[in-house]
Amino acid sequence: MKKTWALIGMMIMGYACYGAEFTATALAGYKGGLGFKLSGTVSHFAQGFPLAFELGVGHTRLDPGSPELARRIFINEATNGTPEKTGYMWDLRFNFLYPLRILGMQDASLYIGVRRSFFTANFKYVGGNEAFDITSDPWGWGAGVKANFPMGKNISFTMSAGFDHYPDAALTGHDTSYYPDGETVNRKEDFTYKDADNAVNQPKFQPLLMIGVTLGF
Repeated sequence: MKKTWALIGMMIMGYACYGAEFTATALAGYKGGLGFKLSGTVSHFAQGFPLAFELGVGHTRLDPGSPELARRIFINEATNGTPEKTGYMWDLRFNFLYPLRILGMQDASLYIGVRRSFFTANFKYVGGNEAFDITSDPWGWGAGVKANFPMGKNISFTMSAGFDHYPDAALTGHDTSYYPDGETVNRKEDFTYKDADNAVNQPKFQPLLMIGVTLGF
């Protein structure tokens, strides 16, 4: 029975989207660091309905923070080894898009939607026999403007500018966790969430300026 209802639902969705417009976009540029984003958009699936929907995934390289402070706050007071650090985040995003007519642009949209970030700060201490990750995975939101400029029948040059915002989120590394509400797990010394948050550059406010291409189907 469940399979039957799933098949009926898929048929209804397929019929509803008949005649809809689908596009795929690839963007690269600055998003709190060097990043890229892939997304798909569906629009004009209902007569007179002004909104389009976009689902995307992104990846960004980030400065993870201070290796010295991170080691003290999440592990111990050891200082041996040469520190190396790497930071990055993956994010999932869902946007509502509303068409705009500004500055003479014929295909521009205002977008706003929800975000989910998966941040990792990796710290290694070469010669000190120590390496660990600090992670966080906050929900957030973002907004901005995207514009397409036709280059051919089914391809456009795309520009996007906006921002993403993430509230404070739990930071977990090694066997230690610090939470925004003050709760801790295996806290080191008298360190607090504020100390951990200052040591690690988890995503908070990220301006976005990216360019790329959009393909129509």
